[in-house]
Amino acid sequence: MRKYIKPTHKKTTFAQKPPIGKFMLKIGVLGAGHLGKIHLKCIKNINDYQLAGFYDADTETAAKVSEEFGIQPFESIDALLDAVDVVDIVTPTISHFDCAAKALKRSKNVFIEKPVVASPEEAKKLIEIAREAQVKVQVGHVERFNPAFLAAEKHIESPMFIEAHRLAQFNPRGTDVPVILDLMIHDIDIILHVVRQNIRKIHASGVPVVSDTADIANARIEFDNGCVANLTASRISMKNMRKTRFFQSDAYVAVDFLDKKVEVIKMKDMPEGNEDPFALTFDPGNGKTPKQVIFDNPEVKPLNAIQSELESFYKAISNNTMPPVTIDDGVSALDVAYQILDKVNFSLGKL
Repeated sequence: MRKYIKPTHKKTTFAQKPPIGKFMLKIGVLGAGHLGKIHLKCIKNINDYQLAGFYDADTETAAKVSEEFGIQPFESIDALLDAVDVVDIVTPTISHFDCAAKALKRSKNVFIEKPVVASPEEAKKLIEIAREAQVKVQVGHVERFNPAFLAAEKHIESPMFIEAHRLAQFNPRGTDVPVILDLMIHDIDIILHVVRQNIRKIHASGVPVVSDTADIANARIEFDNGCVANLTASRISMKNMRKTRFFQSDAYVAVDFLDKKVEVIKMKDMPEGNEDPFALTFDPGNGKTPKQVIFDNPEVKPLNAIQSELESFYKAISNNTMPPVTIDDGVSALDVAYQILDKVNFSLGKL
């Protein structure tokens, strides 16, 4: 079993240079599969990027994508790196480290899809390479840019219990990795981003149903401040669901990442002499001040989350600021995911 390591939320620091003002960046995409095509579409809609092209190792896929998008594919990764300032890595996870390391050693800014790399060991090496490269690296934890989460985030303060359900109908495309790395890692990143505390203990279990790795898993994460997060992920569900509920001392916040809805229920002391006869109230008893229950459905502004995260990376480069999802964030989420995976494998007798 891997040695337990608490995730750190310290940010990897690089030497700062003054912002260089607004300019266009040449960007290339590595990987033109399902998600890579979505990235290509989004980049074409961002005026601050000049799409230089893409590379895919599958020549048949490359030819089809080239015809669909009217973009000439590069013949090699090195050829693409010669032509760009920014590399968008959307290849299978197993190749993330090699692609990112090669780009960073050429001093290219790197956007890399989640999970950041295939193992915590690769992640530590990549951080060192990125530190030496002195360039920007952003990890594609796209739920940070989900419009429902953006609308809810300001209402989430010191949650003490979090419950996340991420269920998906079966799709063979994601079964090359356990459901923890495929689906649950989204919620791990959100929870680490919101709680920002060291982890005290993790319990987890899972079951392989249609693949050789866990297809359904549950994890309970206990933090030093007493917060508990309960996560369930499944890729063999009869329906799709991506919901997370945050419970805190003064509020309940429900975020529907799939249907882009937010519900906030807050309680505040009932104002004396100004009671609303139509208000929903709660009397805690014992002489305590009655509470008024307030319902709110914050406005969720429509946006393309993948396009937004790619736009945010441009801003981080052009303004020389910290990317909103740093390489450290990606490594922390990966580390916790592997701790959960170890617990699951142990329960299945695989360790």
